[in-house]
Amino acid sequence: MLTILGFAMIATFLVLIMTKKMSPIAALVLIPALFCVAVGQGAQLGDYVIEGVGNLAPTAAMLMFAIVYFGVMIDVGLFDPIVRGILKFCQADPMRIVVGTALLAAIVSLDGDGSTTFMITVSAMYPLYKRLKMSLVVMTGVAATANGVMNTLPWGGPTARAATALKLDASEIFVPMIPALAMGLLAVFVLAYVLGLRERKRLGMLTLDEALAREPEPETVSTGAGGAAGEDRLVKRTSAGGTGTAAGTGTDADPADGDGDGDDDEFQGLDPNRSTLRPKLYWFNAGLTAALLTAMIMELLPIPVLFLLGAALALTVNFPHMPDQRARIAAHADNVLNVSGMVFAAAVFTGVLTGTGMVDNMADWVVGAVPDAMGPHMAIVTGLLSLPLTYFMSNDGFYFGVLPVLAEAGAAHGVSPLEIARASLAGQALHMSSPLVPAVYVLVGMAKVEFGDHTRFTVKWAILTSLVVLAAGVLFGIM
Repeated sequence: MLTILGFAMIATFLVLIMTKKMSPIAALVLIPALFCVAVGQGAQLGDYVIEGVGNLAPTAAMLMFAIVYFGVMIDVGLFDPIVRGILKFCQADPMRIVVGTALLAAIVSLDGDGSTTFMITVSAMYPLYKRLKMSLVVMTGVAATANGVMNTLPWGGPTARAATALKLDASEIFVPMIPALAMGLLAVFVLAYVLGLRERKRLGMLTLDEALAREPEPETVSTGAGGAAGEDRLVKRTSAGGTGTAAGTGTDADPADGDGDGDDDEFQGLDPNRSTLRPKLYWFNAGLTAALLTAMIMELLPIPVLFLLGAALALTVNFPHMPDQRARIAAHADNVLNVSGMVFAAAVFTGVLTGTGMVDNMADWVVGAVPDAMGPHMAIVTGLLSLPLTYFMSNDGFYFGVLPVLAEAGAAHGVSPLEIARASLAGQALHMSSPLVPAVYVLVGMAKVEFGDHTRFTVKWAILTSLVVLAAGVLFGIM
């Protein structure tokens, strides 16, 4: 019964947010509360929620201060050279912009933190997408999928969890996986290229100077059936500079379009005269960021503590006057509140899912459903199971709860734990768009995209990318 109710709870949540019947925060709180009562454990709801909040509180703190820290670094111009380099490559060509999004997300993902990746990528690319009226869910989908592949780095989390759960060396898991992961990253760039060509066909091409000279464009939006994300928009645009009028069919619902907010149409991240720039402190900020990331990789202190100290130091040095510090904190308050609120709401969902025993029953059912004949192919089975399980469960739940059981089943048929561990990484491209991953709320919040729109657009491409990683692993004899 708990197994059925667990799957029903997850399905109900996904349906409600994807059809926009409820907001993600409301669904994350109310749906598990109702199912907790349905399983007869309503009296323990408070304990489950408190336990879930306690488990996710460090993550919420990390995200809060990480947003402030990297927000300040963006304000003072630390990432402007990277942004200018990517935009120089893009040249206001929609295809290049989408490929540039994938490239930037992959590069920044080297620090192993999804929230950092999304904050920098969205801050850099959002103004260009907005100005050219490109689909914002293309940006979030490509960024999330690229980060998911890169999330398999030994310091990114999943590889370390797999190594710990199966008592293996992380390098023995990761290094042989590099060819398969490289194929996954190549798949992301091919996806970005194809989606970019679709955007180019829809919108046409401009030079960067023409894009910058463009006035905010009037548009009318009608929603119907069809489109890559299930919504079809007819957008009427009148371009400045005598370029004429273009009508096109959009690929996705874009809640940020048509809001009449002129500020959103400016290239704020590229303004060379913005008052927050601190060119004289560039190398200090670069050194501080490098030291912070190094300390994270070396685990000198807990990550929330590192970001707390880093944010305080960055604010104090770059903005020594209290009014300026308050202004910077206020400028990023919306993102902080949105993300931290979502994390604590997710704590209700994970707390109930774990506390009621639903997760354990679901995992046992899935493992028990694997036929004995598939035993010699448990690596492939593990890779396939990693897609839905890491989407519907936290990485901790999958790697510490399910993976050891799968490894034991594989060992009984002569499949080594190393192969099982490597196969378990295949689903990470999909995992990064899971509603249980706090970083994804940073992505959709900063991009002003509805979580349901992001999910509807991204899941199919993320599944395809994960299958490419798995197929490459089998082809190269890694698993």
